[in-house]
Amino acid sequence: MSRVCAAALCALFAATCLGAQVAVQNIRTWPAPDHTRVVFDVDAPVEHTLFMLKNPRRVVLDLRAARLDGALPKPDKSDLLLERVRAADKPGGALRVVLDLKSEVRAKSFQLKPNKQYGHRLVIDLHATGEDAEPVAKLPRRPTPHKRDLIVAIDPGHGGEDPGAIGANRTREKDVVFALAKRLKARIDREPGMRAVLTRDGDYYVGLRKRMEIARRHGADLFVSVHADAFRDPRVHGSSVYILSRNGASSEAARWLAEQENAADLVGGVSLDDKDELLASVLLDLSQTATMSASTEVARTVLKELRAVVKTHKRQVERAGFMVLKSPDIPSILVEADFITNPHVERKLLDSGHQEKLADAVVRGVKKYFERNAPPDSHFARRRHTIARGDTLSGIASLYGTTVAALRSANKLSDANIKEGEVLQIPPASGG
Repeated sequence: MSRVCAAALCALFAATCLGAQVAVQNIRTWPAPDHTRVVFDVDAPVEHTLFMLKNPRRVVLDLRAARLDGALPKPDKSDLLLERVRAADKPGGALRVVLDLKSEVRAKSFQLKPNKQYGHRLVIDLHATGEDAEPVAKLPRRPTPHKRDLIVAIDPGHGGEDPGAIGANRTREKDVVFALAKRLKARIDREPGMRAVLTRDGDYYVGLRKRMEIARRHGADLFVSVHADAFRDPRVHGSSVYILSRNGASSEAARWLAEQENAADLVGGVSLDDKDELLASVLLDLSQTATMSASTEVARTVLKELRAVVKTHKRQVERAGFMVLKSPDIPSILVEADFITNPHVERKLLDSGHQEKLADAVVRGVKKYFERNAPPDSHFARRRHTIARGDTLSGIASLYGTTVAALRSANKLSDANIKEGEVLQIPPASGG
C-alpha cells in the first residue's frame, strides 16, 4: 500500500512540476549588420541564466522549469554572428539552449511584457565585438575641402521584432515604411549633388539612439524618419510632419551635459569633453537652436509639398518628443505617411504609385530646402557670378550647367536683360 501511495505521490509531483513549466512556444532570429536578436516566445516570465564559452564559441542559456514546444530556427545564411541554435532538456525540468557563434560577441538578455502583437518574450541580443563591431566605415563629418554631396539619412521606423502599427488587413508598418524609405533613397540618389543612406537596409531592429549615431557617422546633413500612423478611429487619415518639441530638446540637452558617455560625441563638429559646464551648455544651446530652426524650415517645406498631392492630417507642422528627432546637430523631421489603421489608406500605402507620389513630394521639399540652405562646401550650394562685359544668360547657364529659366527664377529676372557688375545667384545644376 505504501509503495502505491509513494508512486502516486511521485506521479502527482511530476505532473505538478510539468504543469509549472514555462512553454517556449517559438524562437525567432533577426540578423542585422552589427548584431543579431534572438527572441523566445514564452507563455510566462522565465528565470534564466546566460553565460559564454569558447572553443568553440557559444552562448549558453539555461531556462529554469521550461520546455521547448516549437521547432528550433535555422539562422539565415546572411547572419554574420549566429551559426546554429541547439537545445536539450536538463535534469530537474530545465531547458538548455545553445547559440553557436561565427565570431566573438557580447551577449545581453532581457524580458519583455506582452503587447498587442506578442505575449511574454525573452530577448537575447548578440552584439559584434572587435573587427566585426562596425560594419559601416566611419566617415568624417565634413569629408574634404572639395565640393561634396549632401547626405540625407532615411530612417525606416521599427523593424525586426518590432512590427509597428498593424492595419486592418494585417499590413505591418515596418514593411510599408521600409518600402517607402527605399523609394526615397532611390529618388534622392537621382538628384545631382545629393546622396541618401538608410539607417537599416533589412528587416531588423535598430535602437533609437543607434539610428541617430548612424546618421552622424555618415556625416548626414538631414535626418528623415518615416512612419505610418495609427489611431483607434479607423476613419482618421492624412499625412503629418513632426519636429522635436521644446520639452524634448530640453531633456536631451540635460542628458548630453549630464552623462559622461556624451563627452566624446560631437555637437556641430565641436567636442564637449574639454569644455567647462557653462561653455558646454552654451555651445549645446547654440547648436540645438540652429538645428531646431532648420528642422522647422525643412518640415514646413516638406509638408507644403505633401499637401499639394495628398490630404494632410493637419495644416501645420506638429511637435513631439520622438527620440529619433533629438540629435542636436542634425536637422531632423519625422514623416507620418498616413494612418495605416484606416483600411482605405492601408491599401493605398501598399500601392507603388502612391508610394512614388509620397516619395516625390518629400524629396521636392527636401530639395527646395537645400536650394535655400545648402552648406557652402556642397555641390548643392548656390554660387555667385559677377556679370562681365559680353556675358549672356545663356552663356552663364551653360558655364554652370543650369538653365536660363532656372537663372531667371533664382534671381527674379523678368527677362534676359542683365547688367555688367551685377551678381547673379547660381542655382544647383539641372538634371534632377
